[in-house]
Amino acid sequence: MIELYYWPTPNGHKITLFLEETGLDYEIHPVNIGAGEQFDPEFLKFSPNNRMPAIIDRAPADGGEPVTVFESGAILIYLALKADKFYGETPRERTDILQWLMWQMGGLGPMAGQNGHFNVYAPEKIEYAINRYVNETNRLYGVLDRRLAGREFVAGSGYSIADMAIYPWIVPHEAHKQDLNDFPNLKAWFERIATRPATIRAYEKGGEVRSYATPVTDEQRAVLFGQTAASTKA
Repeated sequence: MIELYYWPTPNGHKITLFLEETGLDYEIHPVNIGAGEQFDPEFLKFSPNNRMPAIIDRAPADGGEPVTVFESGAILIYLALKADKFYGETPRERTDILQWLMWQMGGLGPMAGQNGHFNVYAPEKIEYAINRYVNETNRLYGVLDRRLAGREFVAGSGYSIADMAIYPWIVPHEAHKQDLNDFPNLKAWFERIATRPATIRAYEKGGEVRSYATPVTDEQRAVLFGQTAASTKA
């Protein structure tokens, strides 16, 4: 049994995409980030960065004590190794998958996240910040579009954890002020993944977990964006 501590954000969706594809037994524990549940001391014991998703694997491969994993990229790698799926078959394929997973973790996710923050959540619309992150998101879409020329999926020889990591960050493309029609290879890839039965199930699971509406309240904004080291001490 995988216990998934989750909220329906792009990083949360990455993990349900994988779990629905593989059929691994799992249970969702909602972590309402608008209400500050990510700062609960019990949650911080296994997710010290005050972020979801995180997992507890109650049946690890070695048969030992439960394994806890935080950070969505690390969770995807852990689960791929556990299930022996979606992580390539050769060292070359795994290297290819890993570099595109890191591209999402270090590039697309943070840049699109800041794009969304300044476009949607920020109480003050700062033109320089909006333009900076809209343009960088656009550049990254271009990188991905070129990568997908003549390819069905991003890396390796088939659908992989790299695709699962990237796809949820493309879902909010309209909020991020991007037009998929400008990126035909990316658009075709996006539509292929969107129609996968596991993708549909994963997003249905997300819909069952109630989310806060945008724009957020001042209280939610303070919880989401106003924390410091001093305010997050357990």
